[in-house]
Amino acid sequence: MVMFDRITVDPSVMAGQPTIRGMRFPVATVVRMVAHGLSVDEILHEHPDLEAPDIFMALEYAAAAVESESYLPLNRTA
Repeated sequence: MVMFDRITVDPSVMAGQPTIRGMRFPVATVVRMVAHGLSVDEILHEHPDLEAPDIFMALEYAAAAVESESYLPLNRTA
């Protein structure tokens, strides 16, 4: 089992959204930047408080969340 030691949830930070190391930097924002094609180096350049392991942990956390939670509605392909 993966331990998400870089992901924190605190009701007083970003309304309890999962964030990176208690910073006001939501996991969803990191995942969205990757989805929009930004490289790890580009993200780190734009956000020097982040570290490469933060980005990889955010992606791992998102994957685990999708596996364990209900799925968003999608169009059927067939």
